[in-house]
Parts: sequence; structure tokens; C-alpha cells
Amino acid sequence: MQTLTTTDALAAFCKEAAGYPYVTVDTEFLRERTYYSKLCLVQLAMPGEGDENAVLVDPLAEGLSLEPLYELFRDEAVVKVFHAARQDLEIFFVDAGLIPSPLFDTQVAAMVCGFGEQAGYETLVRRIAKQQLDKSSRFTDWSRRPLSDAQKTYALGDVTHLRKIYEYLAKQLEKSGRDKWVAEEMAVLNDPATYVTRPEDAWMRIKTRNNSGKFLAIVRELARFREAHAQARDIPRNRVFKDDALVELAATKPASVQDLGRSRLLLREARKGDIAEGILAAVAAGIAVPPEHQPKPDTSRDKMQVNPAIADLLRVLLKGISDREGVASKLIATASDLDAIAAGHRDAVALKGWRREVFGDEALRLCAGEIALRVKGSAIETVAV
Repeated sequence: MQTLTTTDALAAFCKEAAGYPYVTVDTEFLRERTYYSKLCLVQLAMPGEGDENAVLVDPLAEGLSLEPLYELFRDEAVVKVFHAARQDLEIFFVDAGLIPSPLFDTQVAAMVCGFGEQAGYETLVRRIAKQQLDKSSRFTDWSRRPLSDAQKTYALGDVTHLRKIYEYLAKQLEKSGRDKWVAEEMAVLNDPATYVTRPEDAWMRIKTRNNSGKFLAIVRELARFREAHAQARDIPRNRVFKDDALVELAATKPASVQDLGRSRLLLREARKGDIAEGILAAVAAGIAVPPEHQPKPDTSRDKMQVNPAIADLLRVLLKGISDREGVASKLIATASDLDAIAAGHRDAVALKGWRREVFGDEALRLCAGEIALRVKGSAIETVAV
């Protein structure tokens, strides 16, 4: 097992990899103590058998630059293959401002090829590569050095087996003509906005039962402060204060350090210093927001007049099409999509792109009474009315 610890060694590997049609990539990282993931290891493999064309790259090695790897990531002639790529891509985007291109995510491809909802890597290794994974090193501390042989073996397996998985799925997609479907799904992963968390939008993740404009204005300012503070200091947002404490603060509207001292849920460290000052400033800013600029909750779903009978029929249709096409049903349409279509909305994701071809057009015909559903054996079929 070869571990690269110098920029020259990494550059030599990447130069060789640039002569192949694809390279498989994975990472190991830590995020428990930081806001941004701490990259601890990069695994790479060129086409081939065994471990001879695979390496581990130690980004913690003194003096090592990842620029040769980023140059390979920019090479449009080499497909970069990941499994469940989002977190890996976020690391590279934050570190270098780039997204590897062209990109292939085997988890998405597996869903298109009939391997179920969010097919796990272990499942694909077992079913496609006909191998078993040793998961004993999965939750180890990847920042500690030296790495054990067990850790190295586990890490390499994440890219060596991935070669067979990619080659199999790529052939299946080419045969079925569904490679364009996967390309559509890559649009989200290729969008830089996917990896950017804007402090001003952080409030949208907070779950609260109070939808008054004034309350939500305070929630927005508290969430904005927490996100910016966590980003600037590279600490988890929950180390600043947790969601339940944020909601409590928005309700109690503390105006002084003494008020903060009476909080039931606020961490002790947040009752003093710059966090306390930030909380008080955020609460004051939220209170001062004029009504016309207060955030409005999304009540569109509450107002939807969903016909439950139509929604149920759409679910049956989706199940039938999912089974017929061998595509994970959640990839085609979500429960929210089905409810929206049943309520008469026509902007659902399930009515766009390849999803419309596979499901959307038939769903609209069903809603219009142009087709009906019937059972034939164990299958669900449509018949013209």
C-alpha cells in the first residue's frame, strides 16, 4: 500500500492518471470538532486490478500540496468517480474553490440502475464486485498518525472496488440509454451553491411552531449570528448554541447578560464574552425589523388542496413505474411531488426532465382521467380510458 507524502510523488501519480479515462476518488475526514470538514486522507485509484494502481494521499504530511490533484480534477478528459459524493466535493470546494469535472456518482447511478434507495457502498461492493468489506476501521480517528494497516486497507477498498462498480454501472447506463438521466442528476452536485451556507439563510433550517413575523425575525438574526460566528472560528454551530436554545432566546428576547443567565438551555460559555454580545445584538436587531421586512413562513403546502384519492393513485402509479423501469421510486418523485401534483401544481420536479418522460406525463394523464390503473399479475399497468 503506497502512501504519498510529497507533492512530487502526488504530481507523478496524477500525471499517470491523466492518461486513463477515469480515476476513482474517496476521502476520510473529521467534522466533530470543526465547522468545515478536516481532510485527513485522499484515496485514488486508476483502472486496474488489486492495489497496484491505487494510492493513499496524506494531506496532513508537512509540505504536501494538493495542487497536482486539483489539476487532475480540472482535466475534462478524465472522469472523476465518487460514491455519495456530496461531502467529498464540499471539502474540495471549500479548500480550492473547484468541483471535479466531469463527475460520476455511483450512488446516483445505482438508483437509476435499480439498486434501490440510496444504495450503500457496501451493498454495491457485495452485489457487483462480489467482495466483502471490513468495516472495523470505519469510525476511527483519521487524523492520528501513523495510520494502521487496517485503516489503510479499509481506505483503499473505498476506491479499488469502486472501479468495478463504476465500469459495471457505466455499461448498464449506456445499454439502457439512461446515462443522460445521471448527467441531469449531476447538475446539483456540479452547482457551487450546493456547498455554500449563507448565514442569512441559516434560519430556514430551524424547526419552530411559532410563525409570527416578529418571532421569525429574531430567529433569523440569531441563526445568522451563530452561522457567521461558527464559520469564522471553524467550530460546529452547536458549540455556539443549540437549536433549542436559539428558539428559547427568540421567545424570551433577552436584553442583558443577566437575562441570558436565566436561560435554561444556553451553554455556560455562551452567557458571556463575544457570544453573549452577539446574542444580545441579534435579538435587538430582530426586534427592530419592520413588519414589511420580517420573514414569512412558507405556507404554500398548508394551502394546498390535496385530493387524497388522486395522491393515492399517483403513489400506485409511481410504484408500478418504479418496478417496471427498475428505478428507485424516491429518485423519480418524492411524497411532496405527488401531493403537489394531486393539488394541481405543475412545477414539481417530477414533471421535469427525464422524470417527466418516465413518470410525469403518465401522472398528468392519470390526473386528467385519460388513463386508469389495473393489476396484471404482480404488476401495475395503465390503460387508456
